[in-house]
Amino acid sequence: MALASIFGGTLLGMFLRAHLPDHHLSIDSKDVMKLGIGMIATMAAVVLGLLIGSAKGNFDTLNSGLTQNSSKIILLDRTLARYGPETKEARDILKRYVNTLSELIGGKKNATALEKAGQVERGLEDLDEKLRQLSPRNDDQRRLQSRALQIIAAITETHWLQVEHVMQSSFPMLLLVLLVCWLTIIFFSFGLFTPRNRTVITVLFVCALSAASSLFLILTLDQPFGGLIKISSAPLLNALSYLGQ
Repeated sequence: MALASIFGGTLLGMFLRAHLPDHHLSIDSKDVMKLGIGMIATMAAVVLGLLIGSAKGNFDTLNSGLTQNSSKIILLDRTLARYGPETKEARDILKRYVNTLSELIGGKKNATALEKAGQVERGLEDLDEKLRQLSPRNDDQRRLQSRALQIIAAITETHWLQVEHVMQSSFPMLLLVLLVCWLTIIFFSFGLFTPRNRTVITVLFVCALSAASSLFLILTLDQPFGGLIKISSAPLLNALSYLGQ
């Protein structure tokens, strides 16, 4: 859609160029239009750079959160192992949680994914409940139980932050629409100022494709669990190999 709008502006500019009176395309007129288009191009470049930077920052934050959660999962399993054999059921729940979460992140987003998302949330709740049901027999076990509850609370907090990000876009759609309009105006001016031939049309199409691909990159990075560029489940798989040891 963005590519059609941007390149359509180019073709419209070329069409109008052939029908406008000569004095509309005089040197003075072109100078004024170039100043205006330069201002719009500067605004578009700034907004585009900020959006890409913000999308990449959100992607890196979520990826870092998943990596940190993976290390916390290993730490939680080690803490439960030190507590004693009473935590075997809790450790089994933890292992199933990690396995389901890795399948959810690495798999396709469909009806099965929604079911697995529910299993992940229930797994966290069940694990927290099992930890609270432990009956420490000495100070060391009480300390380990307290530590385990702190870790599961941190894991749950990061999990819900990720869920909140998945449920809503980081960017107002109006801002993206406005950016497409600016780019369309810019390419309209290109078509208005340039002669119509195959070489120019090809070059401007490639430029329009590049501009549209930058918008696609923003939207893809804004969907880190379901886009073409998505967060890897490798940290979880690595954590899974340590669980139960």
